[in-house]
Order: sequence, then structure tokens, then C-alpha cells
Amino acid sequence: MNYRNYLHKDNPVVTITVKKFGKITLELFYQVAPNTVSNFVSLIQKDYFKDLIFHRVIPGFMIQGGQGERVKSIVGEFAQNGHENPLFHSRGVISMARTNDPNSASSQFFIMHQDSSHLNGAYAAFGGVTSGIEVVDQIANQARDVRDRPYEDIVIESITVDTKGKVYPKPELYL
Repeated sequence: MNYRNYLHKDNPVVTITVKKFGKITLELFYQVAPNTVSNFVSLIQKDYFKDLIFHRVIPGFMIQGGQGERVKSIVGEFAQNGHENPLFHSRGVISMARTNDPNSASSQFFIMHQDSSHLNGAYAAFGGVTSGIEVVDQIANQARDVRDRPYEDIVIESITVDTKGKVYPKPELYL
């Protein structure tokens, strides 16, 4: 399903400020992936992402950030892992990165630069860009090495969340 169908004034709003690039604003969809949203909100509230980088960028695919101090994993909320998640990996969607273990998502996230239907049902999509898609485009098109790491660090100055007064539960960790 297209993420625009989930946009609502009561959703939490995340603002990512990227040094030298600008701001990306997203809405998170608790009704799609509640534990993933709770995990992301919790990390933001702990100021986890400050000064981390977008360490992997692939034009026509996605930009990935959030790799920092190791945090505990959560259960992956996507169809291949037994969780209904109808959100498509279309341009502007935010999703959780993971290893081959479906329950290894922790802090790394990616924002889709372009549609990638092969990820549908295999990764926990949990929100979408509402403004700043041009910042995603600029980041995706930076020069990078053979591992897709930008030659120059693309720094996340801050990530903030407006929960609209709602308190989100602590994330359920994968043990």
C-alpha cells in the first residue's frame, strides 16, 4: 500500500537535520509497525542518532543511516516474519535495516530513494517522507566508494520527534 494512505495529523512527526543538506520530515505509522515505531521513537528520545552518518547510499535505491553504538534488536514486523505490514517500499518510505536474521533490526534505518518492490514484505517499513525528498535525492547522488559509503561524511546533526502528546511503549526487544 502507498504510504500516503497512512498520513494523518495524529501520527508522530520526525525531523532529521542533515548537516550541509537540510531537513527531512517524516510521519511514522504506529498502526503498521508498532514495535518498530516505539523503538525508533525511543532511540530519538535518547538522542542516539546525533552526529551519526548516512554510511550507505545507493542512487535509485536508498540512503541508510543510524549505525552507531550497538543496541538490542527487535522483532522484524514484516510479512516474511509473520507480521502483516502492507506498506510498500516506495520512494520516500522509511524502513529498518537488518542482517539475514529477520529479528536483527536495531538502530539502522533506510529511506527509499526510488521504489523497490523486492523489499515489500521482507523489511519493516514504518513511515514516509512528508517534506525534504529533495534532501534524500541530494544525499543519494553523493560520490561514494565501492562499498557505497560516501567519500565525505553526511552527518545527522539531529533527529527530533513530535509525538503529539502520545507516550509510546518501550520497544519489545528480541532475546
